Amino acid sequence: MSTRNTSQQATGQPPHNAHPYEGADCHGGSDSSKTLVAGSRRIALAGAPNAGKTSIYNALTGLHAKTGNYPGVTVTRSLGTCKIGDTTLTIEDLPGAYSLDPISPDEEIVHDVLTGTSTTVSAPDALVIVVDATTLQRGMNFIAEALALDLPTCLVVTMTDELTRRAGHLDVEALGQALGIPAVRVVGNRGIGMPELRERLTEVADWQRPPLPPPATPGEVASWADSILAAADYEAPQQDRVTAAIDRVLLHPVAGTIIFFAIMYFFFQAIFSWAEPLKDGIESGFTALGEIVHHLLDDSHPLLAGLLGDGLIGGVGSVLTFIPQIIIMFLVIAFLEGVGYMSRAAFLMDRIMSRAGLEGRAFVALLSSFACAIPGIMATRTLPSAKDRVATMLAAPLMTCSARLPVYVIMISLLVDDDARIGPFGARGTIMFALYFLGAVSAMVAAWVVKRLTDRGGVLLPFYMEMPPYRLPRPKTVGVMVWDACKGFAKKAGTIITATTIILWALLNVPMRSDAQFDAYCTASTECAAISAAADDPSSSTVKNDDGETVTDSEEIDKLLEAQKTSYTMDNSWAASIGKAVEPVFEPLGYDWRINVAILSSLAARETFVATLGQIAAAEDPEEPTSHLQTMTFREDTVTNQAGDLLFNPATVASILVFFVYALQCMATAGAMRRETGTWKWPAIAYGYMLATAWVMAALTRVVISMLV
Repeated sequence: MSTRNTSQQATGQPPHNAHPYEGADCHGGSDSSKTLVAGSRRIALAGAPNAGKTSIYNALTGLHAKTGNYPGVTVTRSLGTCKIGDTTLTIEDLPGAYSLDPISPDEEIVHDVLTGTSTTVSAPDALVIVVDATTLQRGMNFIAEALALDLPTCLVVTMTDELTRRAGHLDVEALGQALGIPAVRVVGNRGIGMPELRERLTEVADWQRPPLPPPATPGEVASWADSILAAADYEAPQQDRVTAAIDRVLLHPVAGTIIFFAIMYFFFQAIFSWAEPLKDGIESGFTALGEIVHHLLDDSHPLLAGLLGDGLIGGVGSVLTFIPQIIIMFLVIAFLEGVGYMSRAAFLMDRIMSRAGLEGRAFVALLSSFACAIPGIMATRTLPSAKDRVATMLAAPLMTCSARLPVYVIMISLLVDDDARIGPFGARGTIMFALYFLGAVSAMVAAWVVKRLTDRGGVLLPFYMEMPPYRLPRPKTVGVMVWDACKGFAKKAGTIITATTIILWALLNVPMRSDAQFDAYCTASTECAAISAAADDPSSSTVKNDDGETVTDSEEIDKLLEAQKTSYTMDNSWAASIGKAVEPVFEPLGYDWRINVAILSSLAARETFVATLGQIAAAEDPEEPTSHLQTMTFREDTVTNQAGDLLFNPATVASILVFFVYALQCMATAGAMRRETGTWKWPAIAYGYMLATAWVMAALTRVVISMLV
């Protein structure tokens, strides 16, 4: 049985892996080997995780690199330009590292860049070491290793306000003198020290150097660190009473776990309850816009009206209506990150992660996958074990990302009434929580299987997770995260989803059908013939509406006849041919050709599933496209359904929801996995096992729900 040394707060250096890193080169991709401005001096920011490097990087460059009040956020190099007077600098933000003796790919990046051993980038011209004043004693080891590189070095000390608040003390100027390098005190959230730091960065050539290199052996380093800290009049901070009191509850094995799931449950209830009014307003706006387009162009340019009104507005608009849910989702995530809860969640989940053969650091990667699987896969660089990284990568796509949210929201809305309750809780939010929970459990199972197949005798490395003090997040940081998420979502809707919807609109309307062909179809169809006769003589209409009342209004009858034309064209389109060609594969899941086409389109991006259904519904019923989904029926008999049965019945909707829990429908995720592993083997395995699992679980779900309903 392996031994787990899980530490609530790191008190020393994590032990180093005795084995060299075995894995793909992680220095490529966005990690450019060129400076952003030719001839500019390149200055690297390095230090322990969560010391404040990225906040300083953002302040210097004006960029919005992701920050969080927990370790493991920065996992790759970032380059930005900083202009100070007439001086232009290239600032490089490196991943957090406790030591230059690497045990994980992100720490190897730091080692290779700073030592100049990287094959893609040279050593920087100067180094800025960022240290947290509250953990300065632990950070002295990294300072000693960095000073041994003999680079022009400046020390930036952060969190001095927190040190003072907790009855600690540090003379930053004396610390710099004892080390023999310039030292600057910076309080990032208040901008204190940034002007001095900028001035220092323009004087790299004049930076003082240590008179003697620091010692190299552990015992000598410890004595050297004690003498330096004594010279700087350093007093370690007392334990934060508020943080300690809260942690006694939040980190309790039972109470903490209950609170964790309660927070997650609240999260999903909020997505539905808070966003619904805004979502309805946006949906009404796009519907009205589509009607305006049809009103203006139907007579003169019917094809253009269909493309704009049904393709772009009906398709893309159906995706953009979910922006309120995206906003709420990232507001909650940004708050939890900023307040410092994420590291607590990782600590709580460490025991559960160990059951899957993973350590608590993997939880941070999996948690990142709730927003998007790509940063989650990149976050596996913090894991020391190559086999742990592979297992986490294969599990990460099962965590429910934001791309699934539009699918979940619209399908749950078709399945459950808005006022439905499960006990005291809203049914829609409860189902959403269950889907996210199912994805998380499935990710654990997948990781366990992969670990058993690839590392049967593996020993889990000790898990260290530093607990930052609780603090209210900066509104700007929260706002930037939410803005970036919405911008990314809208960009995706404006590029991939727009292109996909245009292609699908063409496939749904080609080949064009003549009036003679439609008349022949209408004559053979009882329903269409009745509507056509009513259009000629509304007073003798036999057409019934959804309420069973006879429709005699000529305008309404004309709309019904136009819907018949649209349905006839779509049923005989190239898209229908493609959907019907794969029908043997998806028919056991209860899908007709329209759902099949939406499923196939979602292989590029999950959101296109909603976009495809949106434009089909908008084409058939421009006034109420979303409501129309509830009335869609099977047009032809299938093995398990008859013509006239509701298309989105409870069994089929549940099957779709479960399919999207498991299926890997994101080419970008596969590409990220390829970059991190250096081979297409693992992306192919991920696609294969997830699609197979999705089909099996969706089929079982349909059978079970059909028996219950």
